[in-house]
Amino acid sequence: MPLCCGVLAVSAPARADDTPSPCDALKRIVAAAPSFSSLSATDGRAVALPYGDDATCAASQTSYRYTWTPHGGFSADALQGVAADIASCLPDATHDQNSPARQHFYSSIGARGVRTGITAAQAGSNKLKLEVSGSR
Repeated sequence: MPLCCGVLAVSAPARADDTPSPCDALKRIVAAAPSFSSLSATDGRAVALPYGDDATCAASQTSYRYTWTPHGGFSADALQGVAADIASCLPDATHDQNSPARQHFYSSIGARGVRTGITAAQAGSNKLKLEVSGSR
């Protein structure tokens, strides 16, 4: 009696995850330092997306800033979550301030000789802001 083996291949429908990556957005913004003029207002929204849906962003020659309302309003937990994302996405960044209302990191990632500051902080009573700024 011949031995026969069959393989049944079952595939699930393919689904593309179109959700922008917070890490990719953070890395792109930090790499743009010290001049953020090449960034658009939408480049940073992915960073806030896990926490809120109303992010507004603005780029200038010296910084990139965005603010948003975290789901449920401002809380120290939301700020800690953003800080944890920054730490995991930018492992070479130094976390030099950790307070309930402000988290600060700095990094030398990006253009040579540029020190990039990354600040997550409370902005008013129920908003968070993230500002990335670079200096030579």
